[in-house]
Amino acid sequence: MTFEAASRAGVRADNRDVWVVIPLYNEATVIAEVVGGLHPDFPNVVCIDDGSRDGSGAVARGAGARVVSHPINLGQGAALQTGFEYALEHGAGYVVTFDADGQHRVQDAAAMVERARADDLAIVFGSRFLDDRTKPGLLKRIVLKTAVLVTNWTTRTRLTDAHNGLRVIREDALRRIKLKQDRMAHGTEIVQQLGRTGLPYAEQPVEVLYTDYSKSKGQSLLNSINILIELIIR
Repeated sequence: MTFEAASRAGVRADNRDVWVVIPLYNEATVIAEVVGGLHPDFPNVVCIDDGSRDGSGAVARGAGARVVSHPINLGQGAALQTGFEYALEHGAGYVVTFDADGQHRVQDAAAMVERARADDLAIVFGSRFLDDRTKPGLLKRIVLKTAVLVTNWTTRTRLTDAHNGLRVIREDALRRIKLKQDRMAHGTEIVQQLGRTGLPYAEQPVEVLYTDYSKSKGQSLLNSINILIELIIR
């Protein structure tokens, strides 16, 4: 192997071409731990502070993340779009979307990036339903399975977990994403837009960690169904 090739391999090994994008809204109690857990595997982390009122942005910055701030709360879809644009401006080859509340495992994200590289995939979707590690409650399972049915019906994808926030997106796919659903309905919208690219994708088994804290941040069943209806008729 030449020195140049070895250098490129080293860059990939430590994921210097990857940006982790974290939408951030009032997560001051957990965001430092989330950012700190990512840094050994992912040196580039950007948090989009979406109008937090609890100093989340300052905590994230103190933990070593880059921080881009929205002056008011615009919603997770808008935060992701801001993060995608920031990552592209800073030379991202891949983006990992990662939740701020501690639900995702860094090991899963790293394995997904490795698979994207090895299998030449433009998108790797995390799925909590490809193994039995994740234990969602009954109502949560109903919401998630409903989301899968609607998303598979309205997109070119065939997924087992349509609203998992852990994803790996390669630069060519990322440039085709223009999220307009600012609130939580972006979860189906992003799958729709990625499906329309026609680029290669796969799902990867991941574990979602349902803590008391993360459960307290979740949405109601009725609200989630309303989101799905909105996406079908818009």
